[in-house]
Amino acid sequence: MSDAPTSMDYGDYLHLDEVLGAQHTLSPDHNELLFIVQHQTSELWMKLMLHELRAAVAHVADDQLQPAFKMLSRVSKIMEQLVHAWDVLATMTPPEYSAIRPYLGHSSGFQSWQYRCIEFACGNKKAAMLEPHRGRPARFAEVEAALQVPSLYDEALALLARRGIPVPEHVLQRDVTQPYVADPGVEAAWLQVYRDAEANWELYQLGEELVDLEDAFRLWRFRHLTTVQRVIGFKQGTGGTAGVSYLRAMLDTELFPELWTIRTAL
Repeated sequence: MSDAPTSMDYGDYLHLDEVLGAQHTLSPDHNELLFIVQHQTSELWMKLMLHELRAAVAHVADDQLQPAFKMLSRVSKIMEQLVHAWDVLATMTPPEYSAIRPYLGHSSGFQSWQYRCIEFACGNKKAAMLEPHRGRPARFAEVEAALQVPSLYDEALALLARRGIPVPEHVLQRDVTQPYVADPGVEAAWLQVYRDAEANWELYQLGEELVDLEDAFRLWRFRHLTTVQRVIGFKQGTGGTAGVSYLRAMLDTELFPELWTIRTAL
């Protein structure tokens, strides 16, 4: 039997009054609603992405790869949605953005605690990235907790070791709060998996799921960069970031580096 009240309708279930009432424009400009909806919907997709990522990490840690594969595939599809969301924001022209920018204050996507948790879950760990959240203790604690737990890649490498694939001990025992650094021993481990994919099928599939995820992440970063450059050029970001130059530097970040370098050796 369902516990749902018989009087509940579509709007009640989805709390649409609250959701659709959460867009509060500050400027008189017509285009501000686009800017708000773009970022609110992106945060909703990120909420689902974090839900799936955290569950996938837990399943990998428990050697339950089949449900992890489904979750990682879903995360990649969510990232595709976020990539295409930039297409809509890119319809905002520089004069249109300039009309609403004074009303944004110091708010910036750089302050998205959900995005930072996603980066940390994927292994892009930097303690300095905690600072934008220090003014909100509850959120700071959540982001700090994400920094301190093993990432998806940390758990993947631990799984390889449990399955009998040699992974350097210093990698398995590394400080997970630090950025991951590519290691030739890890490259050798993935090469062993890929050179006998049939014997290591689940690990091979895990590797490809990680590549799919990073591929989607790279596309999202590139579209973020091009959209920002198209709308504000090389102006400094509203939150004090370097804007385009910072986003361009992020394009060189690799989450699962050995899964890319082995392609040359195969």
